[in-house]
Amino acid sequence: MKIKYLIIPAFVLCLFIPEIQADTRPRVSKGQTVYVPAYSHIYIGNKETPYLLAVTLSIRNISPSTPITLTEVSYHDTQGKLLKIFSKDPVLLDPLASTRHIIHRDDKDGGSGACFIVKWEAKEKTNPPVIETIMIGTQSQQGISFTSRGEVILEKE
Repeated sequence: MKIKYLIIPAFVLCLFIPEIQADTRPRVSKGQTVYVPAYSHIYIGNKETPYLLAVTLSIRNISPSTPITLTEVSYHDTQGKLLKIFSKDPVLLDPLASTRHIIHRDDKDGGSGACFIVKWEAKEKTNPPVIETIMIGTQSQQGISFTSRGEVILEKE
């Protein structure tokens, strides 16, 4: 008995496979703790020469209708040691408002593994803010710039 191979076009198979898509629904939260990588310097060359960078932490409330409150913004060095707390009091960010904090180019204390911890909350579920760092440096005729996005490490219940 001869077995014939059955060839089924791929588009027919797709009819029976569940659709897999990225979740496109807006993510909402009542608050989070966010880890944001920062680099006060990076290393260049074979001798690992430090290349100093200015760091801007940008926090943007992307909600068009709900204010958020920044309850803590802190800066830590490569070993995790707290270097600076930017505000002792909560800071209200209105809808679509933003704020920033700067680490100057000559401030080498953070090191190549520095980070910010940003804690925020809202009275109702809303879009989480966009939190990122922008690093910029120039030496002689060379310049470098790049960004890092924050990662949620704790969701408020």
